[in-house]
Amino acid sequence: MAESTVNNMTIRLAGEAGQGVDTGGAGFAKALANAGLWVFTTSEFMSRIRGGLNFYQIRVADHPLYSHVEPVNLLLAFTEEAVSEYAGTVVPGGGVIYDQGLKVREEMVARNGVQAFPMPLVKIAQEVGGNRIMMNTAALGAAAGVVELPFEFIAEIIQRNFRRKGDAVAEANLKVAEAGYRYAREHYAAGFPWKLQPRKTSRPRLMMTGNQAIGLGALAAGCRFISAYPMTPASSIMEWIAAHGARYKVVVKQTEDEIAAITMAIGAAFMGARAMTATSGGGFSLMVEALGLAGMAEIPVVVVESQRPGPSTGMPTKTEQGDLLFVLHASQGEFPRIVLAPGTIEQCFWTMVRAFNLAEKYQCPVIVLTDNYMAFQARTVLRQDFDYTKVEIDRGALLTKEELEQMEGPYLRYKITESGISPRALPGHPKAVFQACSDEHDEYGHFEDEDAENRVKMQSKRMRKLRTALAEIRPPEVYGPEDPEVTFLTWGTTYGPVREAVDILNSQGVRARMLHFVDIWPFPVDAVLPLLERSGRLVAVENNGTGQFAHLLRAMTGREVDDRILRFDGRPLSPDYILRKFEEARIHA
Repeated sequence: MAESTVNNMTIRLAGEAGQGVDTGGAGFAKALANAGLWVFTTSEFMSRIRGGLNFYQIRVADHPLYSHVEPVNLLLAFTEEAVSEYAGTVVPGGGVIYDQGLKVREEMVARNGVQAFPMPLVKIAQEVGGNRIMMNTAALGAAAGVVELPFEFIAEIIQRNFRRKGDAVAEANLKVAEAGYRYAREHYAAGFPWKLQPRKTSRPRLMMTGNQAIGLGALAAGCRFISAYPMTPASSIMEWIAAHGARYKVVVKQTEDEIAAITMAIGAAFMGARAMTATSGGGFSLMVEALGLAGMAEIPVVVVESQRPGPSTGMPTKTEQGDLLFVLHASQGEFPRIVLAPGTIEQCFWTMVRAFNLAEKYQCPVIVLTDNYMAFQARTVLRQDFDYTKVEIDRGALLTKEELEQMEGPYLRYKITESGISPRALPGHPKAVFQACSDEHDEYGHFEDEDAENRVKMQSKRMRKLRTALAEIRPPEVYGPEDPEVTFLTWGTTYGPVREAVDILNSQGVRARMLHFVDIWPFPVDAVLPLLERSGRLVAVENNGTGQFAHLLRAMTGREVDDRILRFDGRPLSPDYILRKFEEARIHA
């Protein structure tokens, strides 16, 4: 059965940094969302301010989307390189919009059954708008014209985006977009099969990126302090909180380096503020000694580690899941930490709420693992899935002023308990004076001169918190039939691509299932073992080169995966990639 060509397509904008690829794509995506369509966007950009080759990709449908796909239906190419590099990704019957002034041979575009849509984009920008810089606005209008999206949705976004630059600029861009729209619709729309039609929506929706959802979740959780040093792809977390935090009385500190960032966050958390920092793998490498301080002093702090390819500087603007085993063992010695890895925009929000609760309840660092793919993807989501009224704040064993007033006897900040959790008092109360020592210490917090018996007691106490925390660690999400032929093992941001691959396989008669992990450490062994017993062929799907989660699974359960689908070229996994590799594995099995 042929796929529908109405509200089922992918559009890619491509060109150099500085040509409005990202801003234009984001605006077009917003217009589609305002038209009642479901949108999923992803982007690829180089680590430079100008030049290079970047793209912004928009997938649109009549149903919720969780992943991008590789085939492109319409390419808006702003440079000759964009045409030569990406025309091959366009499906037969699809089209490439480009300016007539580019040195592009139509036969090169059309060799795979792709339609060439040359247009006078620069001429329209100059003659209608008075400035060739508006060429990308003409191109967006042209894209809407080819797919016959009502122009009103483009007009609304242009007016909103350019209003701050004055009515004259907004009006000029509006005229340029309309001219591009008319030209494309008159010359090319009839021969282009894919169309976009508005839909009425009954439930309010939002367009949100992963980093925005992380910031929103932090605010909902009561975060009052964030310190960070900018590092792609985590930077926009701090930027978003800085833009909105004043309303919620959040202190935002851009520090001189990552060491200062985590130590400031630890200090704020020690004083009772819900505090966090955000960085990437290179920055987290600098933070690990201070992470151990939080572990030894039992200070609750949340660290978002947004992964990109390493080692060293690696590929700053690409994606990978290469830091899992690193964060599980980061810093010297052994101490409890909790590791969470959200896989959707919604999970980013709720994982941050849980991260702050778990950090305070178990008085330990909580690390939230995400990556470049999640940071910059934008998705249409339901507003109801971000309901503030459902957020619960749990500060754990935090003593109130009244409890401290009634306390008899000395206060033991690191009191040995069966759960491993000690009553926590904030500094300042005369009945709860204590030391927070980076050395091994006794129940008071006093340095104990390296006494062996005390060391065993205190280290055992701290590590018992992991056993206690297991009661709150959630099992993996099970998606698919109960009697699978194949189970895809996945974690973090590979959720969407794997979920769609599972749906496709089941539609083809292959019983496929997904086990997706958000809660990674402490590892939920008891919940996982029964699932592995009825998994069929077990395939690990990861954005790294060694199958790090597969190693963790084997270490914790003894179960070796049957196959690995790995990608570590800096690009995200896609359903197409997963299915190709799965078929190759079946052929060679």
